[in-house]
Amino acid sequence: MKTKLTLLLIVVLTISSFGGVALTQDMSEVQILYWQASSILNPYLSGGTKDIDASAIVLEPLANWAPDGSLNLNLASEVPTLENGGISEDLTSITWNLRDDIVWSDGSPFTAEDVVFTWEYCTHPEAGCVQADEFVGVVSVEAMGMHSVTVTFDAPKPNPFRPFVSHIQPILQKAQFGECIGAEMAACSDANFAPVGTGPFIVEEFRPNDVVTYVRNPNYRDADMGKPAFDRVVFKGGGDAESAARAVLETGEADYAWNLQIAPAVLDSMEAAGNGQVVVAYGQAIETIWINGTDVNPDNPNRSVYMADGSNAHPFLSNKAVRQAMSMAIDTNILAEQLYGRSGKATCNFINSPASNVSPNTSCDQDIAGANAVLDEAGVVDSDGDGIREYMGHALRVQYQTSTNAVRQNTQALIKQWWGEIGIDTELRNIDAGVFFGGDPASPDTYQKFYSDVEMYTTGSSSPDMESLLSNNRCGQAPGPDNNWTGSNIIRFCNADYDAALDELSQTAGQDARAAVIIRLNDILVQEYALIPLVYRSSASSAYANSLGGVDINGWDSEMWNIEDWYRADM
Repeated sequence: MKTKLTLLLIVVLTISSFGGVALTQDMSEVQILYWQASSILNPYLSGGTKDIDASAIVLEPLANWAPDGSLNLNLASEVPTLENGGISEDLTSITWNLRDDIVWSDGSPFTAEDVVFTWEYCTHPEAGCVQADEFVGVVSVEAMGMHSVTVTFDAPKPNPFRPFVSHIQPILQKAQFGECIGAEMAACSDANFAPVGTGPFIVEEFRPNDVVTYVRNPNYRDADMGKPAFDRVVFKGGGDAESAARAVLETGEADYAWNLQIAPAVLDSMEAAGNGQVVVAYGQAIETIWINGTDVNPDNPNRSVYMADGSNAHPFLSNKAVRQAMSMAIDTNILAEQLYGRSGKATCNFINSPASNVSPNTSCDQDIAGANAVLDEAGVVDSDGDGIREYMGHALRVQYQTSTNAVRQNTQALIKQWWGEIGIDTELRNIDAGVFFGGDPASPDTYQKFYSDVEMYTTGSSSPDMESLLSNNRCGQAPGPDNNWTGSNIIRFCNADYDAALDELSQTAGQDARAAVIIRLNDILVQEYALIPLVYRSSASSAYANSLGGVDINGWDSEMWNIEDWYRADM
């Protein structure tokens, strides 16, 4: 018997290629295109979306965020609350009751010991875990029997839903990763490339920086309900956003294409072919220019290293007037309307969601004349008539780097033009996304190492609560050689008022009260011009084929968050 869940008749279409490899469409499998190829299947060793999403097909957290911002349970049996006793009255602990019917894909039982191990794994002092910030303030994770675990904090946590919530913090199997502790984390290639999971699929083959193939997990908890609907998943990387979109919307070679940073008119034209649809979801994703607070001269032995005494500060970007003028020169409306269309909105706030968190105190209308006046008043002038201003003997020449992407290169070109109008010379540099967002500490081209004056990329929050995202800019968390360039404070920012507000936020309960502190934190970042927000991006802008059902695009978590619900729709 044929059903939409299992098809015995296989129809194969071989048309063109994506990333140089021919794609086939098999009705019992789903073809997913990520033009940034996955390099590892362990989100504790990579913060790149490409790696987190590829991992999410296999690995699961206790709970994750649904598109509406509510908690969706995976491995836990209920959401902890004050009322059910899951959250302690003093707000210093949260207890998760786990499902007792979960097994790993190898058939072994999932228990609280796996949760405890995952915390020990990421917080080991020699680990270099990129998600370590998610466990800040956690003093213990204890198994309270086989199917209950308590997380205890060093202070009251009004928002305790950070550890083990969202696909950036899935649970790892202790039996598989037990020897991969500390300095051995990255060396465990078998585990990092083919993790045992509790999710709907298991890894069949992984070719790093190319393709991952998955097959149905026979031990998945909802297998008796016909989930997952597909026998196989092919998660293909490489190519570019435009070719990925075309494969779904025009040629019908693939089912799903991710992160479609494509000129709106081009995307609209593709969608008009009638083979698929473009979908967007807004969470908290912001395309931002990050301004380096440190000296990045290649001859500097402490290049891009933050020093608390200010001895390694940037020679002219440390001047607020320069940063302010750079921000005032940019027209965010043109960037959003011409380059992003439906997938972006102009903004001058770093925090743009939920609505209660949005500051009314910022302004970002383009003002070239005003920017020039700010620089003149600060004594940043063109003394030699070459069209480039100087400050303290340093010409205002900036290198501006980002990942290779047509929308980002067009953004760079416009901003270079606007900065030229205020006497700032700009060298544009683009880096392959796999390298730029990679985690290789030896590479000079990663966004964490930030060997450039300014850089641009999108960041966001995996939770509707903004505390985690804002905490990235706390003093003492800058990437550097002492932490293998894995720190979260990319702009090397340190501000006592900002840190004090973060401390206040960590002790503040109630949505309205928390929103007031979040607005204050946003205003410090924006009004100090520590960074320049450009476009409030849809957290997800993807395309899927009309023949694919069950897709519920998520702006708060992995786009693969509900892949077990995907199915082949009747046409």
